[in-house]
Amino acid sequence: MKFPVEQFEGVQTPFYYYDKELLQQTLDVINREASRYAGFHVHYAVKANVDPTVLAMVNASGLGCDCVSGGEVKACLDAGFPASKIVFAGVGKADWEINLALDADIACFNVESAPELDVLNELAGAKGKVARVALRVNPNVDAHTHKYITTGLSENKFGIAMNMLDMIVHHAQLLPNISFEGLHFHIGSQILDMKPFEMLCHRVNQLSEELEAKGVRMKTINVGGGLGCDYVNPDEHPIPDFASYFKIFADHLALRRGQELHFELGRSVVCQCGALISRVLYVKEGNNKKFVILDAGMSDLIRPALYQAHHNIENITAAPDGPKEKYDVVGPICESSDTFGEDELLPVTRRGDLVALRSAGAYGQIMASNYNCRRIPASLVL
Repeated sequence: MKFPVEQFEGVQTPFYYYDKELLQQTLDVINREASRYAGFHVHYAVKANVDPTVLAMVNASGLGCDCVSGGEVKACLDAGFPASKIVFAGVGKADWEINLALDADIACFNVESAPELDVLNELAGAKGKVARVALRVNPNVDAHTHKYITTGLSENKFGIAMNMLDMIVHHAQLLPNISFEGLHFHIGSQILDMKPFEMLCHRVNQLSEELEAKGVRMKTINVGGGLGCDYVNPDEHPIPDFASYFKIFADHLALRRGQELHFELGRSVVCQCGALISRVLYVKEGNNKKFVILDAGMSDLIRPALYQAHHNIENITAAPDGPKEKYDVVGPICESSDTFGEDELLPVTRRGDLVALRSAGAYGQIMASNYNCRRIPASLVL
């Protein structure tokens, strides 16, 4: 990732910087690798980042959208994405959100419960429409990731338990304003080991065979997303291993003739193209520690406080080959959890230096808040 520091002058910190060249390279690799296999369709998981320029580039690349709110559906429509490439998931869709998506005639609703199915049927019927539906199933596959981003176990708020699937599929087929299209899965996020994806393929094959034995045919299988990125060595792996990711599904998932396979990639698309740029306010001397106090805090990048995540921290204005010291890098928020890193080895750092928190293109700016009455950080796309 390049840091054109001279172009950062005069920009109010903190702000999010997005590298257009790296994003375009990532999108090109996704398209190249997915196009190797017939029937593969990629949607961008919009919750990762909705910066207008980012959305425009994703749309221009030909990817569809995976949305989890009415606001995201509207953002995708406003950005020019065709409704035929928009899918809408989420465990708690409000009536207005469903109606918005019905009016737009989106491609598919990923339905997560029997009550939602009934509400969708009722609202679609009131409009004289038929809603296309995939049922989200919990395949009970452990993604071996943080408990807050593991979503595919047998019992959590997302999706439908496998032992309830037959009943709900049958119910969906009886509803007059529902078209049952297939199944939807999502086992979690920030997955770097390909084994859980292989296990998901085998579970999908099992469920497909069980449904086919009962005469149920499916047009689509949606395996969600979850592919992670390298937060430790972002420059060594600026683009995730999409080749291995898509090949896992090509090798292990038994698609039927004409069946479509849909993916919902978010973090892996935009993670490495973004960084949070912050300015050093103070360097504070403690008894045993030195603290670098930034003007960016957990209101700007909440992942370290929420997920105990770590982002590489770089002083991008200090000479990289100069002497180094250890610092705790913290923000200005009145919370002890407002800490980005402890014992970080950085070039000797001074007030006014610019610091980059790397790999922040996903779940960074989009999760920012006004806590402590702070402003939402702006973005700079170059």
